[in-house]
Amino acid sequence: MKLRIKKDVLLEGLNKVSKAISTKNLVPVLAGIKFELEEKGLTLTASDNDITIQTFIPKEDAMEIDKEGSIIIQGKYILDIVRKLPDEYINIEVVDDLKILIYTENSEFNLNGINKNEYPNIHLEYSKNPISISSRLLKSIVFQTSFASSNDESRPVLTGINFKIMGNILECNSTDSYRLARKIVNLDTVVEEAHNIVIPSRNLMEFTKIINDNDDSLQLHIFNNKILFQYDNLLFQSRLINGTYPNTSNLLPEESLLKVTTTVNELYSVIDRASILTSDKEKNVVTLETDGNKLMVRSNSVEIGRVEEKMYVEKNNEENIKISFIAKYMLEALKSFTGEQVEISFVGEVKPILLKEIGDDSLTQLVLPIRTY
Repeated sequence: MKLRIKKDVLLEGLNKVSKAISTKNLVPVLAGIKFELEEKGLTLTASDNDITIQTFIPKEDAMEIDKEGSIIIQGKYILDIVRKLPDEYINIEVVDDLKILIYTENSEFNLNGINKNEYPNIHLEYSKNPISISSRLLKSIVFQTSFASSNDESRPVLTGINFKIMGNILECNSTDSYRLARKIVNLDTVVEEAHNIVIPSRNLMEFTKIINDNDDSLQLHIFNNKILFQYDNLLFQSRLINGTYPNTSNLLPEESLLKVTTTVNELYSVIDRASILTSDKEKNVVTLETDGNKLMVRSNSVEIGRVEEKMYVEKNNEENIKISFIAKYMLEALKSFTGEQVEISFVGEVKPILLKEIGDDSLTQLVLPIRTY
């Protein structure tokens, strides 16, 4: 294998696939990136058995191919070398089968490679009926739901985002039992086969980091135990989480005692300031209380002190409420909204709090209250 390639083009490809490299993997070869050079261009592949990322760099993208071939190069080292070399073009050559020579006009690196036959047989396949969605929409779905998934591996199914597809409706749910994020969107086409799958949140977040925030189309290829995202010259495959996702619809209250309307940014700032006086950011409880059109947010710490914030809101009736919740959960829910105003529905002091953006019913956030007595 021998080629001359533009540094920036190679670095972009390496940055994408390197997100699938795990330093903790028990299989040493999976710490490497597989280079496959053919007449049409260079394919880079990396995998940690949980996710697999493959990107193709066409020959037209500033590449000169002298000799085709394949080799596995240690991911950490090739990435650091390419990133730090100042030259516009880099030469990569395999000598004596497993020796890799990386050189420019003034620099030369010799690395030990790994035989391509040691790399596991990774099968990246396409389904007959892929589902199309824009990259912008997928990024917003993941941003608005992933934070509510669990980090507790004792309930694996809650560490993912539930994708339910029926007809042209895509419903995404994420919950850790203390809050719920739900996003419902309309797809451009009707999907013949219904799907109900759970994709690891961490994997989805990694994928959205390497796709553009525009309206480019990407395809979802869904199988029994895996999903493949096809985007431009990039393939991203993730395992699916086994198990039945809980029915979250029965968590959403249909009636409300009181609805409060306010601006997202102001409410976020008030709760954020009220949560300053705490020694435990993860479990900081704040209390919200209405009095007429005033809304008070209080926080109290025996060791540190107390704080009270006040703001004015719109209400749909004369009812008042006093309710406590974990500030972090409410702040993350508010951060997911892109509009200016939010409607908060209260059912009771120990009933879920429902948040919706004014003028957009596609996103629902739910936060469970905390008993303080």
